[in-house]
Amino acid sequence: MMYYSLSSRIKLNDMDRLKSSARFMIVSDLDHTMVDHHDPENLSLLRFNALWEARYRHDSLLVFSTGRSPTLYKQLRKEKPMLTPDITIMSVGTEITYGNSMVPDEGWVEFLNNKWDKSIVMEEASKFAELTLQAETEIRPHKVSFYVQKDKAREVMKALSESLEKRGLDVKIIYSGGMDLDILPQGAGKGQALAYLHKKFTSEGRLPKNTLVCGDSGNDAELFSIPDVYGVMVSNAQEELLQWHAENAKDNPKIIHATESCAAGIIQAIGHFNLGPSTSPRDVIDSSDSVPEKFDPGHEIVKFFLFLERWRRAEMEFSELYLASLKALSLPSCVFVHPSGVEQSVLDCTNELRRSYGDKQGKQYRVWVDQVIPTEIGSNKWLLKFTKWELSGEERRGCVATVLLSSKDLSAPEGFTWVHMHQTWVDEASTKDHTDWVC
Repeated sequence: MMYYSLSSRIKLNDMDRLKSSARFMIVSDLDHTMVDHHDPENLSLLRFNALWEARYRHDSLLVFSTGRSPTLYKQLRKEKPMLTPDITIMSVGTEITYGNSMVPDEGWVEFLNNKWDKSIVMEEASKFAELTLQAETEIRPHKVSFYVQKDKAREVMKALSESLEKRGLDVKIIYSGGMDLDILPQGAGKGQALAYLHKKFTSEGRLPKNTLVCGDSGNDAELFSIPDVYGVMVSNAQEELLQWHAENAKDNPKIIHATESCAAGIIQAIGHFNLGPSTSPRDVIDSSDSVPEKFDPGHEIVKFFLFLERWRRAEMEFSELYLASLKALSLPSCVFVHPSGVEQSVLDCTNELRRSYGDKQGKQYRVWVDQVIPTEIGSNKWLLKFTKWELSGEERRGCVATVLLSSKDLSAPEGFTWVHMHQTWVDEASTKDHTDWVC
């Protein structure tokens, strides 16, 4: 199997975080695993987001492994408050991309070309009336997808596999979700894509210390077959995956069936396997109870914007003490630059917070941050870059933020000071009505 150097294929700003061995790597399916489509408030996903950005983003890897094509994956990102992964595995393990710019892995593409011909797959599959071709966006260079009724699936898979083998192809047919039938090169699949990544990381001396795989359906089964990984089948896992587990891995103590659904099940598994902190800042009512053992700038960013959300939703009592404590954590000369370009002093920002208390009470209003990357730029000085998002009803707005923090004593969790914050709108649409954008 051919490998390409990650650093030679990807822009440095996308790959800086991948140059050393990760403390932890999560590889998660999206639909009904990371993302709960039955939860309009997206609470379990937001709980995971807060935990990841506060405790893991700086030294760990987030990998999304989905059956979705790039088109449907990008659509889901617009619909749900999802984080940006370091690596994306799409189209049932046939496409691997890296970083924000989603640069494809050329070695993986070349490997999948072996004994694969999409035109022959289409030709043979067209002979089966039971198969209905999926949307054009779901037909990818190394994946052809159909719908088939559950009671017809097994028979069709057997016959189709035999016909393709006679044509000289070496393929894999995966049935999942009670309706989806995917035809891939034999070497493809979510599990093989992860195995490929593990081998690549190993060859470069930076295999993650622990890997947790997460899934809910049949096309996730291969993930749980990779050696030395921990695995969680979320509580809402489908029958096909539970049956696979019963037949193949019921005695594996590294795989659990969570009692929590979707992203909440992933958090549960982190705690069950002692892979790291498993209490989301969203689950801590008193923010003083969520102070890490040592100064953690990423945690501070998450905690601040969670405070902003709860303050505006009136989920905490109005108290001047809160405002006074926030003011005390900022230098008197600290400037908060609004995305519109207006500069606000600490006093201005505090007054704005006072006026905004409860203005989102009873409304669908959520705040989350993405890609909180801290960089130590001097003696006890930290520069943090991230994207801050706000969802208010159906409207979603975002800004790119840069924050400068200082800490006189890194052994004291609260020994930090806000020095400066600068924000810029993510896109022009966000500028249409920015009057209620606070801090």
